[in-house]
Amino acid sequence: MKILMVTSSYPLFEGDGTAPFIEGFARSVAARGHQVDVVLPAHPRLNRAEENGLRFFPFPYTPVKALGVWGYAQSMNADRGFKWKTLLVAPFAALATARAVRHRLAVEAYDVVHAHWVIPGGVLSLGPAMKASKPLVISLHGSDVFAAERSAAVGFLARRAFRAAGAVTACSSDLRERALRLGSGAEGTRTVPYGVDAKFFRAEPPMSSERTASMRLRLGASMAQTLVVAIGRLVEKKGFSCLVEALSEAPELHLALVGDGDLQADLRSLALASRSSVTLAGRFSRTEIKEALECADLVAVPSVVDTRGNVDGLPNTLLEAMAAGKAIVASRVAGIPDVVTHGVEGVLVPPKSPPALREALLGLACKPLRRAELGVAASLRVQRDLTWDRVAAIIEECYVQASALAKH
Repeated sequence: MKILMVTSSYPLFEGDGTAPFIEGFARSVAARGHQVDVVLPAHPRLNRAEENGLRFFPFPYTPVKALGVWGYAQSMNADRGFKWKTLLVAPFAALATARAVRHRLAVEAYDVVHAHWVIPGGVLSLGPAMKASKPLVISLHGSDVFAAERSAAVGFLARRAFRAAGAVTACSSDLRERALRLGSGAEGTRTVPYGVDAKFFRAEPPMSSERTASMRLRLGASMAQTLVVAIGRLVEKKGFSCLVEALSEAPELHLALVGDGDLQADLRSLALASRSSVTLAGRFSRTEIKEALECADLVAVPSVVDTRGNVDGLPNTLLEAMAAGKAIVASRVAGIPDVVTHGVEGVLVPPKSPPALREALLGLACKPLRRAELGVAASLRVQRDLTWDRVAAIIEECYVQASALAKH
């Protein structure tokens, strides 16, 4: 099949951590013998070369450099609302997206249009797909459903796209239920958790002792401390403030926060005020994230529903830590319980509970054998159920379903 994939985010270059799950979709579908053409906004740092079965078609949307905020995790302020620049450039970006999709459909014969995020991808792909009589598949990732829930106008546009889509996928069961409440059809809406590159993140062979010591030093942990690693954008829904607070009475634990974002200054101030042992390590490449995970004694994924109601769909960090065979302490929220069974592949705690986080982390810190057991179970779960090839096989079924419905 020939697929036109529409997205507002993608890793800007090989190893970049921007929306790696979109790259996972595209590469895994292409690896199964399909041609995947990706339509995405232009970005000054975008540097992607054509791969086997995978091509890129970036489009410009603004001549003003200061307004280049569309997609690539730039559009929202700490994921709680859109930046004013985003609202200003949105009409131009919307027109440019629809024009780019329409152009690709006019110059080549595609079998299906696969739009990521119902807002903006699904809504903006709908008109061109219908005009070209092409089936539409929409994949939901979290912030799009949040936006549709917050605004009646956006919700109306989302429902219109849902009604026209031949298939809809959601990365968690929570996200699927929320999409159903917005008007997505139950029969055509499936929960499809993300995959992960298990081979890449599995630590084989292990890092040398010199590299391990170097990375632990970079992450700020002394040899006497238990190293807790948490990875993600520094935004409220990641729950990092709760995690920093959890370490306030646990000097034997050291937290390394890997990532950047709008709350960096707030988290640094909180760490100082709480006297927690914390290093804000900054943004890492994919290879550096792998090395940080390998050095970790524990991985924390403390996601929360933020004050505006936004929540992660399914954190990539969770899957990467599972693939790396690490013991995980995570919140019982959103898509996390879909892939982690409490006491089997990790330990789940209530969201927004620093005491529960502290208790779980301290409980595992002194039990290396228990950590190893959880890590092995997590790795096996990934190999069994959460590879990108498995995801691509389900996406293929969605393409076939959407194509069959379009013919009736």
